[in-house]
Amino acid sequence: MQVDFGRTSSDYARHRAGFPDAFFERLAREGLLRPGVRAVDVGTGTGTIARGLARKGCTVTALDVSAPMLESARGLATEAGLRIDFHQAPSERTGLPSESYDLVVAGQCWHWFDRPTAAREAARLLVPGGRLVIAHNDWLAPAGSVVEATESLIDAFNPGPPPTYLGFGQGIGIYPQWFRDVADAGFTGLESFTFDVTVPYTHESWRGRIRANARVGASLPASAVARFDTTFAALLAERFPQEPLSIPHRIFALMATRP
Repeated sequence: MQVDFGRTSSDYARHRAGFPDAFFERLAREGLLRPGVRAVDVGTGTGTIARGLARKGCTVTALDVSAPMLESARGLATEAGLRIDFHQAPSERTGLPSESYDLVVAGQCWHWFDRPTAAREAARLLVPGGRLVIAHNDWLAPAGSVVEATESLIDAFNPGPPPTYLGFGQGIGIYPQWFRDVADAGFTGLESFTFDVTVPYTHESWRGRIRANARVGASLPASAVARFDTTFAALLAERFPQEPLSIPHRIFALMATRP
């Protein structure tokens, strides 16, 4: 499956809300966020992690390979009155100076990387004692839920074997493989946390959120995305007419330290 989130950057910026405030508050309680922390947000997308770090007083550099996503990220940062240094670069070869940062964060993107190379690059960027955080914000799909129905419709429009990345979270938003990734790169002091949140969506915003999915707007032809959206709107109106929809999510974070 060829995925290009730049094709859906508008829906991504508008409808993918990103990590909740409680995520950044938890990182602050763990001692990772405070004014003056030099942070790198790899795979920044539309900059939701970068903006959250900047709001906590961090000095933020944010990277992504997609020019359209970075354009959206810059616009959203400007609207929020936040100063963030954006660069177009892959997480595996950032071009940033060695041992110059206190924190590297990868939010909702680690599965897209050459993970061993990205982990070694994160270690190179960090000062001794610096921290790496790999985080996810995944929806959950209880039986009979609107999320289960949504996933079934995605399967119908984009059939075939499930993409490899879907297996990493085991369908429950927990990522054990990442522990091996960072340990193999020499990180120590591995810790993790999870918590659940419910996110409200209108029909319109949930449709936009799904158009911004890797298996829909980022990979299907535009004509197929339009057919999907029409079918999806009818499904929501018939089976889940209430608004807002309550979409359960699980937050997962792995924290590791460069010795």
